[in-house]
Amino acid sequence: MPKQLTIGLTGGIGSGKTAVSDHFATLGIDIVDADVISHAITAHNSPILGQLQDAFGVDIVKNGTLDRSRLRSLVFDDPAKLATLNAITHPAIRERILTKLNQATSPYVILSAPLLLESIKGDDKGLTALCDRILVVDVPVDLQIQRASRRDGQSIQQIQAIIAKQIDRPTRLHLADDVVDNSGDLATLYQQLAKLHQYYLTLSSQT
Repeated sequence: MPKQLTIGLTGGIGSGKTAVSDHFATLGIDIVDADVISHAITAHNSPILGQLQDAFGVDIVKNGTLDRSRLRSLVFDDPAKLATLNAITHPAIRERILTKLNQATSPYVILSAPLLLESIKGDDKGLTALCDRILVVDVPVDLQIQRASRRDGQSIQQIQAIIAKQIDRPTRLHLADDVVDNSGDLATLYQQLAKLHQYYLTLSSQT
C-alpha cells in the first residue's frame, strides 16, 4: 500500500475528472493519473508497444506512435481481445502507479483512474485496493453525453456506447465514499473541493 492517504478519483466519461484533479493540483496535492501512465508505458519503442504490435498487428502503430482509436475499435466489442490488452498493459500500469504513489510527498495523494471501479473483478479489488477512499465526480447521464460529445467530437451514439460499457451511475455512487456534483459551474465545484480538501487534510493527519 502507498505510504500516505490515497484518494481514488473516478467518474463516467464527460463527468469532469480532469477539472477536479487539476484543482487538487493547484492546492498542492500530488496527482497520479492512470491515463498519463498508460500513455507513458506505450511510448515510442517501449517494450509494451512492441507486445501490443505482436498481439494486434503492426497497423495499430502510426509513425512510431500507438493509434489509440484503432486499438480501441479492435477491442471495444471483443472481450477476448480486451482481455489480451489488459493482460499486457495492466501489470505495467499498476507497477508505475505504485511507484508514483510512493514518490508522492503531499499530505495525501490523488489516484485518478477513469475505470477505477471497473477494475474490481469479484474478489480482486483492482486499483481500489490502493485507495483509502473513493471520490466520484457525478453528473446526470444527459450532461455526460452533452459534454463528452462536445469535447471529443464523437457522436451521441458513440458516447452512449462508451457509457454502456462503464459501470452504471447508481452502482458508482453506491461504491463512493465521497461525491462531488459537477453539474454546475466551476465555482460551485471548487467550493465542494475546498471542503473535501480540508477533510482529507484532517484524515491524513490522523494516519
